[in-house]
This record gives sequence, structure tokens and C-alpha cells, in this order.
Amino acid sequence: MFKLWKKNSKKAGADKARTAPLRRQTGVTEAPGAEDMVGRAGKFEIVASVQTDVGCHRELNEDCGRIVQPGDSALLAAKGRLVIVADGMGGHSAGEVASSMAVEVINRSYYDDTDDAPSALKNAFHEANSRIHESSLRDKSRNGMGTTCTALVLWNGSALAAHVGDSRLYLIRNEQIYLMTEDHSAVMELVKRGLLTLADARHHPDKNVILRALGSHPSVEVTSWEVPLPVRDGDRFLLCSDGLYDLVEDNEIMSAVISQDPHAACGSLITLAKNRGGYDNITVAVLAVSAAESAAPEPVRATRQFRVGASEE
Repeated sequence: MFKLWKKNSKKAGADKARTAPLRRQTGVTEAPGAEDMVGRAGKFEIVASVQTDVGCHRELNEDCGRIVQPGDSALLAAKGRLVIVADGMGGHSAGEVASSMAVEVINRSYYDDTDDAPSALKNAFHEANSRIHESSLRDKSRNGMGTTCTALVLWNGSALAAHVGDSRLYLIRNEQIYLMTEDHSAVMELVKRGLLTLADARHHPDKNVILRALGSHPSVEVTSWEVPLPVRDGDRFLLCSDGLYDLVEDNEIMSAVISQDPHAACGSLITLAKNRGGYDNITVAVLAVSAAESAAPEPVRATRQFRVGASEE
């Protein structure tokens, strides 16, 4: 039986020593917390940015976002690059604590785990859940704290993802946008049962009531992809908290991502959400994948049906 949480209000911590420091952009007024990365993964070049903003009404930023690129080449080859977005909830500053803990623990646990990348990512989510829950029991001011979390790994020419809550992952490919995660929310359950349309869900008063969160219970169901998704030249991935998609339509997200570099896209999307009220904290990460200049072109494979987001405990 899942407890229901109504998210109310949402800062990023420092990277662990095992990961190389990211090139940090400064002076971004739309998103004071900003990290950018440029790297190469085999035949692909990857450019990424993550930015977070408190919004127009909150006193605290309980969102947290991180891009991680290991400095060790062997670790990079084995585990790839990791992007995480988390949206915390709880009284006082507990939401900020929960989202920061999720990002820190998943970062460390994923790269320390000797299992393969898909198993290590799911294990990292379970470790983060345990650590956050234990912290909430030790400190009464943190009772009931939790966080959503969506993580993407670009590894070995493929993408992996794991997910709890209602933060989202999108894929923009061939001028189409695809939602690659399913919100663990009360409203989405109504949509799945045919009792509510997606259009109605967008404006439902309980749209921010979620059914799963890291740290709220001793254990949690983690949704992850059964098999990696092969990436293609030109793919764009976007991770975000609900502070973005509650106010910005999917086609507007796609337009910003395909027309701008990742850093500019993050900033313009955050500005758009704030111009429409900025009622919540807003975190956006964008990754652009392109063929490396020295990589030989490969024939485009025929599109086939691919199932994602189907593996749950």
C-alpha cells in the first residue's frame, strides 16, 4: 500500500572524488545551479548541460541535478556517463536533503558497484532509498522525507534509465518527442484505467500526488529499462522535474532542444516556465548525441518496436 505525497516545495552538492570535476558555467541568471559537459563516447560526441532554478514562489530549491563523467578511462568505458534529476519533498529543508542524498548515493553506488551497468544502476536506486529512509528515521525533522529520481546512463553506444516518482525523461529523435518514463502518480493511474485523459491529467488538482518516492519506505519499486536503447546520431535526451513539464508543453520542449545547444536549451526552458508562473522548482538536463568526426558512417537500421520502462520489482 503506497502512501500519497503532495509535493509542496525543493540544491545540489559536490561531486565525489571518484568522478572528474565538471566544467562549470557561471553567471547564468535563469539557473544558478549549472553544470556543462563535453565528452566522447566511442563513435559519439556528447554535449550535456544541467541547470536548476528555485522558481518564482519557493524559498528553497529542493531539486537536485548532476552530470557525472568519470575521470578514469576504464571506469568511463565500463559505466559511461550518468545524469540524475531528483525532486525532493518533506517538511522544512528535508526535501533538499533527500534529493541531494539521492544524487550523491546513486552517483557513488553506481560507479562503485562491480555489477554490469544495468544492474548497478538499479542497485544504486535501492541503496539511495535505504540511506534516505534510515536518515529520516534518525532525525524527526526529516520524518516522511522522500524524493523522485530519474537517472540516465549513456554507455557503450546505448542508453539506460531508472526511475521513481514523476520526474521525467524524454527522447527527441527525428523531430519527434517521446516520453520514456511513466509518472508514478495518482493521476497517471486514473489515465491507465481509462478514467482520465492525458489532457485532463495535465490540469488535474491532484497531478502532483505521487505514489512512489525514494526514502519514504524501507523498500521501493524501481522502474528500469529491460534492455539498453541503442542511441543514434542526432538523439537528444531531456530529464526534468515537474516544475518544467507542468508549465511547458512537449512540443515546446522539443523545439527548444532541437534548435539550441544543451546549455541554451536548459536556460530558455527554465525562463519559459518562470514566465508562466514558476510555481515550483525547475530542473532541466539536456544531452545531445552526435557522430564523432572520425567515426565512419553506419547504415541506418530499420526502425523496430522497442519496449522500455517494463522492468519493475
